[in-house]
Amino acid sequence: MHLFLLLILQLPAASGQIDPEHCRYALGMEDGRIPDQDLTASSRWYETTGPQYARLNSEDGDGAWCPKGQLEPSDSQFLQIDLRRLTFLTLFGTQGRYARGLGKEFAAAYRLNYSRDGQLWKSWKNRLGKEVRDPNNTYGVFSNDLKPPIIARYVRVIPVTRLSTTVCMRVELYGCPWEDGLLSYSAPEGQLMMSPGNPSVISLNDSTYDGVHEKRLGKLFGGLGQLTDGVTGRDDFLAIRQYNVWQGYDYLGWRNDTPGTQGYVEMEFVFDRLRNFTSMKVHSNNMYSRGVKIFSSVSCWFKPSLSWEPEPVSFSTILDDRNPSARYVTVPLSRRAARSLRCRFYYADVWMMFSEISFQLFSFLQKPSCFLLISSAAAPSPSSSSDKTPILIGCLVTIILLLVIIIFLILWCQCVCKVLEKAVCLTACGGGYAEPDVTQCTPHQSFNNNAPHYAETDIVRLQGVTGSNMYAVPALTVDSLTRKDISAAEFPRHQLIFREKLGEGQFGEVHLCEAEGLPEFLGEGSPLPDRDGRSVLVAVKQLRADATSQARNDFLKEIKIMSRLDDPNIIRLLCVCVSSDPLCMVTEYMENGDLNMFLCQREIESTLTHANNIPSVSLSDLLHMAVQISSGMKYLASLNFVHRDLATRNCLLDRRLTIKIADFGMSRNLYSSDYYRIQGRAVLPIRWMAWESILLGKFTTASDVWAFGVTLWEIFTLCKEQPYSLLSDEQVIENSGEFFRNQGRQIFLYAPPLCPPSLFELMMRCWSRNITDRPTFEGLYQALRPHVNQ
Repeated sequence: MHLFLLLILQLPAASGQIDPEHCRYALGMEDGRIPDQDLTASSRWYETTGPQYARLNSEDGDGAWCPKGQLEPSDSQFLQIDLRRLTFLTLFGTQGRYARGLGKEFAAAYRLNYSRDGQLWKSWKNRLGKEVRDPNNTYGVFSNDLKPPIIARYVRVIPVTRLSTTVCMRVELYGCPWEDGLLSYSAPEGQLMMSPGNPSVISLNDSTYDGVHEKRLGKLFGGLGQLTDGVTGRDDFLAIRQYNVWQGYDYLGWRNDTPGTQGYVEMEFVFDRLRNFTSMKVHSNNMYSRGVKIFSSVSCWFKPSLSWEPEPVSFSTILDDRNPSARYVTVPLSRRAARSLRCRFYYADVWMMFSEISFQLFSFLQKPSCFLLISSAAAPSPSSSSDKTPILIGCLVTIILLLVIIIFLILWCQCVCKVLEKAVCLTACGGGYAEPDVTQCTPHQSFNNNAPHYAETDIVRLQGVTGSNMYAVPALTVDSLTRKDISAAEFPRHQLIFREKLGEGQFGEVHLCEAEGLPEFLGEGSPLPDRDGRSVLVAVKQLRADATSQARNDFLKEIKIMSRLDDPNIIRLLCVCVSSDPLCMVTEYMENGDLNMFLCQREIESTLTHANNIPSVSLSDLLHMAVQISSGMKYLASLNFVHRDLATRNCLLDRRLTIKIADFGMSRNLYSSDYYRIQGRAVLPIRWMAWESILLGKFTTASDVWAFGVTLWEIFTLCKEQPYSLLSDEQVIENSGEFFRNQGRQIFLYAPPLCPPSLFELMMRCWSRNITDRPTFEGLYQALRPHVNQ
């Protein structure tokens, strides 16, 4: 019994993989959790401008840290922050001195140095090798993403100037604890790949490694880099997650004929102290069609003190020649203790590529007083047994209660946990938007692979017959739709000139066409711009002649839905061709294409973009786009229409930046990665969907509001990355389960640097767990409109 109680009290505490987009917590400059004694500086102007006053948004002292005298271009004055532990830093915020309106000093720019031990200092560089960060001003807070992140205990902020000037700074650091405790890894340098059919050389090096590059030996040692930056590579190693970097950037890779490898790659990992290792997770590419596979086996040796232990832990993987997806391989490490590990990864094919390595640790919880009493209870002392008996009984009662709770949780999890791990119970366990009654769950009500059975009908019908999104419209009957129910005019089919196929679905296609004489055909009140007799671009949804009768009926239903729409920010149905097969509907198309492609090809407006003729947009342009989308969605909501696929790919814009919300992004191969395929039958835009849409198949105006928040996020990141880009599709679904559970573990999208704080607060409201807490589109429009110059 005593042994059993000891085991109960020795529960493992495991740490997980860091997500840089979620690891963005303020570390304590502003709120004082970093004490004054941990702030030092190379100099100060006065006592009242010492390092203790370098706290963001603080007006204490004379309002900031100011180094002594005029800062010269050659100076290296610094503010040093001791975080007391290894920390994963992802964001850095700065201000100048404000001093309640009396100050005006700020750093024109700054550099960051960091150290993990206080002895060896390294200079931070971004992914393109640039050291200096952008400038700030006296009052506003400027936040700079640290890409790559910094892993350090000590950070030095070094203001930089081009002219002799006075400088003052206030700062905040953002990140989270580095639980791995990994100080460095050593490995062979990554290699170059010559890819058939690809004229460029693919560099699979560790481009952000902050240790020593020993070129002569082809070794990296004493540092950390891309294997610990929290960014996992894609299934196709040529596809990149970062902006403006080269193919293969996210992976460190080696060819099996690397000199001196003998069929394996050897890596050494050094930690800050003795650790008990539960497992090692290695994110490995498996694109076997290009000669890349996960490692066939691995052997790890342990070094707890001065010498290596002779017996390694070995592990063989199960090779997979059917699924080319990159994946984490978990290597059990048998709770062996060490300060250093040396692991040999053996090749399974020509190439081996890693993008992340992390370690799961086992630690004993601090022994409470009950633990000490139970340990001593095996041989009680006659003189002390009487006065310890009440305490011992209390401890035993507490432990028994804990055991009862644990047993209850185990039984409860048998019913619920598997469901919640992927999603949530079905309607039979709840209903509507109420929380499911988990006591009613049965095994057949869980997700089958990817989707709940009950939601499949709704989800499959999300995609229209031509592959485009199909609006959900309450109480629109379709049993007897015929040509007479269609108000749109019949357009001469021969005047449609095919230009490009935009997308396709199960029973039809979407084409980009020129429509000759369309403005004249539509006459007065035409929504089309004056083209002086020239043909105009239109999108044509065409139903194939062999479509089923149900598909034809759905197509006519879509025409009837579209014919009811009349708003300046919604794509309009212009005309139809339904007098003969194939049935066609003709809608507006905008000359600037979709908003996603438009924004990702531009930068935010600045003197640099003007000087170099770089395509750009202003912050005012982005706000104007947001207002137009909210206006269009307000109109749809007024009709009780539910869009179900709102995203930048479904917003078209013209040369005047007028936006019209469309519906055929789902059919386009260009955006296939934005959709999650369910059992080969239908696709879901899960990264834009509210949790209740993913888990319960419920699409409402409130779920459109959620998607609007994600669309805003896309706009203010200039569509440079996919929402939740560091999560796999399965992890996005699991995150929906966290929203349902509402226990504070859900992952939100980060605040884009371009986004005003008030606007990000609006996004966060769109992502409220409870539907009633989300704003309406009317409220969103009213909140956004004042931001745009009328």
